[in-house]
Amino acid sequence: MAREQFGVCAEPSLHGYFLFFNALDDNTLFLRKALSRVPALFDKYAERFSEANLAGVVAIGANFWDEIYPQARPKHLRQFPEMAVEDRIAPSNSYDLYIEIRSDRADVNHIVATKVCQLLADSVELVEQVRAFRFLDGRDLTGFVDGTENPQGHNRRRVALVNEQQDPEFSAGSYLHIQRYRHNLNLWNSMEVKDQEDIFARTKVNNEEYSEENKAATAHIKRVNLKDSEGKSIEILRQSMPYGDMKVQGLLFVAYCHSPEPFELMLESMIAGDAHGHSDHLLKFTQAETGAAFFAPSLNVLAQMGE
Repeated sequence: MAREQFGVCAEPSLHGYFLFFNALDDNTLFLRKALSRVPALFDKYAERFSEANLAGVVAIGANFWDEIYPQARPKHLRQFPEMAVEDRIAPSNSYDLYIEIRSDRADVNHIVATKVCQLLADSVELVEQVRAFRFLDGRDLTGFVDGTENPQGHNRRRVALVNEQQDPEFSAGSYLHIQRYRHNLNLWNSMEVKDQEDIFARTKVNNEEYSEENKAATAHIKRVNLKDSEGKSIEILRQSMPYGDMKVQGLLFVAYCHSPEPFELMLESMIAGDAHGHSDHLLKFTQAETGAAFFAPSLNVLAQMGE
């Protein structure tokens, strides 16, 4: 039975270090072997710093998958869905590899990130890195709780992981979408709290969701809390974290799912809106600067890469 990467469904951490790489030419064989060794590296440091609750993920970019694993391809793996409507934009970037490192210690994340870069060596170029952190009680820098609708308990695995019926060869893997949002906090913080709450359709301090009749069609919750044709909630597992310094602040949005479709539906609902053109007004205060699609394979598939 295939085993998932622990970091996909792990509980939230205090610190995150997110690495984006592009592969260099003629190093594919070396890179396959190196990637197969990353889970053991995670295990080594998770045991050494057991109090840090280290969790990691290795994911392969949609455009790079066939080169790194030509034997087969996840059924629904496809490029990030670039979208643009008026001033609402979701750009698409092509990254070959993504390494996610999360724990409750920033120094441990730094150590593990250093070891990952040493392991991959000259086979890759590090093109982006984001250091992120937990803010207060799991809030975004806007001050609102992030990921309130996340699945809990065993349901996390049901939502995030491909099962045997969906794609036997890639069961226990996960489709991953990442966007780095940059917030305009000066504009956001110039608003009254009630106006901010109306944009989310949730209270800021107590994190209480508005009643259905009080939610504007343009509210963030209205745009992302979608139902399927049977009236069931469309879910993703968010592992997002805030990032920033005194100059730039935002959210690294990280979403895992057993299919790319739920994320794509939510993104379209935010940007294109509904049949009446009601888009997500939160996008007046934050802008996606990147967007990329990956697949996080099972530990079994990662091990096969090194054979």
